[in-house]
Amino acid sequence: MDSRTNGAALPLADRPQRVGDLGQKVPVVSADTLIMEVNGWFQADRSLQAVAVEADGPHWLLLRERLESELSGRLGYGRALNSRTRVGQLRPDHSFEVDPGLSMTQAARRILARPSGARYEDFLVVGPDGPRVVAVSRIFEEVSALFQHDAMHDPLTGLPNRRLLDERGAELVGDCDPDRVAILCIDLDRFKHVNDTFGHRAGDSILTGFTSRLQRTVRGRDIVARLGGDEFAVLLVDVGPDQARSIADRILAEAIKPFPFDDHELHISASIGLALASDVVEEEQLSQLDVLLRQADGAMLAAKRAGKGRVVWLSARGETAPVARQAQLRRRLQLAVAAGGFRLHYQPLLDLATDGSLAVEALLRWHDEVLGSVPPSEFIPVAESVNLIQQIGRWVFNEACAQAGAWLEAGSPRTISINVSPIQLAANKVVGELLAAMAAHRVPAELIRVEITESSAIADFPRAIKQLAQLREAGIGVDLDDFGTGYSSVGMLRDLPLNTVKIDKSFIDNIDTSEREAAFVGGLINIAHAWGLKVTAEGVERPEQLEVLRELGCDTAQGYYISRPASASDLPGAQALAALQRPQPAAVL
Repeated sequence: MDSRTNGAALPLADRPQRVGDLGQKVPVVSADTLIMEVNGWFQADRSLQAVAVEADGPHWLLLRERLESELSGRLGYGRALNSRTRVGQLRPDHSFEVDPGLSMTQAARRILARPSGARYEDFLVVGPDGPRVVAVSRIFEEVSALFQHDAMHDPLTGLPNRRLLDERGAELVGDCDPDRVAILCIDLDRFKHVNDTFGHRAGDSILTGFTSRLQRTVRGRDIVARLGGDEFAVLLVDVGPDQARSIADRILAEAIKPFPFDDHELHISASIGLALASDVVEEEQLSQLDVLLRQADGAMLAAKRAGKGRVVWLSARGETAPVARQAQLRRRLQLAVAAGGFRLHYQPLLDLATDGSLAVEALLRWHDEVLGSVPPSEFIPVAESVNLIQQIGRWVFNEACAQAGAWLEAGSPRTISINVSPIQLAANKVVGELLAAMAAHRVPAELIRVEITESSAIADFPRAIKQLAQLREAGIGVDLDDFGTGYSSVGMLRDLPLNTVKIDKSFIDNIDTSEREAAFVGGLINIAHAWGLKVTAEGVERPEQLEVLRELGCDTAQGYYISRPASASDLPGAQALAALQRPQPAAVL
């Protein structure tokens, strides 16, 4: 996304949209042409990789690789034996031609349905201007770009989502005068009432209409993002207090204008929280953008409490509700670390080839007597920001290894995957601490795996690679969690010393109802397998998803349909899991 735009990403129209857009023109020869003549063309032009053969029926593709194999075979006498051979005699068993009007995802699905031996061979598209050759790698490159765009943008409005705001916003803030930056956090009032009264189609109409108004109201260099639901954020750059407040007031005015829908006029308003960079206090381990967003969110909640339909600008040296929550989390976390207030639950992974389950993921849980159950997504970032993650990580290593040792001693060993924070990797202590815990509980390396999360930026990449390589050398498996959602790319599969990638739940949710998403997941699985990696699908909640994953060749899966996380004593046995997945035999009447 260009940071000078008002939140709209660079248009995907700038990328190839149809398979035909990727085609490269190739020479056309008749089936009666001598193969030695075609070989002469290949020798004269090293960039030429294929020719299209015209014969009865559709064109087909003769690849340089196929011709060279034919000429070098037969104990070195290939050239002599084929001196009079015609091109038509080399026609492949599986000719593959694709309509140039197919989308990238449709083409990817066709490719994945090909026989495995020919799946990654280049193929033909034939349009009005003749045959063209298309590289399979380009198809999956474009599909990957499409889904990377989708992962960083809201599908309804097309606006950047929170993840892209974090990434691009941090870059934009870094290029500006740090005291002339502001954030608006916007929540639509009465939106739920509209949804409940007129239905979700009306709600979607308001969200898209309000997006258009936002983009017209802010300036070209500002960023508009949808944070989720009916909540938006606007990052304003090069502004003073008066200008930021003026923009917020104009947004309020736009929100109260009626939204036409069918034969109705729908009425809402907006509550807006304003935070200025010149007001906020810097915090260790938090970016200026994070602090601004937190402050603006607290101001927006204050606007809601004050009656809605207004702008609240809290000079930030005062504490808002979210800030107070953060402070309380910090205090209670200190007590939990000192008193051992954490526990581990375990979630089984199902082997899709055998229906067995000899592996689990260790998941950290915290129930506080004051705060109640606090999700890891809330307390882990706080633990990282106040340097408690190292102590918590050591406790997790020790607890997981103790459990692995107990299962081993009981004669029912299970492999345990342990999540490792990028902050732990940055401290360069993961290898020593984990190996020490394994030695203390006499746990062999094959029973322990570590998971690193793709959605978290790895601050010191070379140091992380070195530690992960040391773990691999010790026999400990390394998995990349949440693949497809964060800062990494397919290149990380090459750069990191991995054993497994875990595809994020967001890509699994609709694979049983969306051919496009099933094709993308299939592409990810094939790419990972091409690198020699295993693949785990996360977030499986329906049997239909499981069946699609089996068809796509996924190795393992986890999710609520298989088993919810449970304490070690409450985990379902392997036989129970296997029985759950197998189709039940029909009753005999």
